[in-house]
Amino acid sequence: MILTQRFFLIGVMGLILAMTIQPSSLHAEVSRKKAEAFISDLADQAIEAMTIPKVSKSERIERFKVLLNENFAVKTIARYVIGRYWKRATQIEKKEYLYLFQEMLAVSYSDRFSEYAGENLNVIKSSVGSSKDVIVHSQIVRDGTQPVSVDWQVRSKDNVIFRIIDIKVEGVSLGQTQKSEFSSVIRQNGGKVEGLLAVLRKRVN
Repeated sequence: MILTQRFFLIGVMGLILAMTIQPSSLHAEVSRKKAEAFISDLADQAIEAMTIPKVSKSERIERFKVLLNENFAVKTIARYVIGRYWKRATQIEKKEYLYLFQEMLAVSYSDRFSEYAGENLNVIKSSVGSSKDVIVHSQIVRDGTQPVSVDWQVRSKDNVIFRIIDIKVEGVSLGQTQKSEFSSVIRQNGGKVEGLLAVLRKRVN
């Protein structure tokens, strides 16, 4: 189920450095450290904002929307998970789909935070995925249970603005899982995007 079903995006490999540090390698190292700090800070912000006692569900959803829009490349993710059907959708369908996708994420994640039981996210390391992406490897740790491996694919612009574009939980890409589910729903509805919109409306409500 859903992009948000397991928790919070992706893993690849790092670079092997030679005896001297080249300028491009130094730039990659800076990007990695910034990406690690970005994920660590986001985890702290999320816990602080979403676990305040006696907060209504509607307020918790609105709090998560702020975190979502500031830290996730929502439109990029939304277009990826609908795949080739994006081009088939009308402008009205695209607009509603983007709205419902964001609402779905907010509702699902906010519900998960309502079940928060003291888990901590520990950043382990990072690696360079591409010229634009850094993979931040982390673990979600809770007393008495096995750590859960979570890899975040973080994309940067000018090494300053960071956005999450995918998450892997125990090696499984949530973006790819969601894409498979959405494609299945659309196929079951005769290849019509309206079929997916109907499902999303029910989930959001």
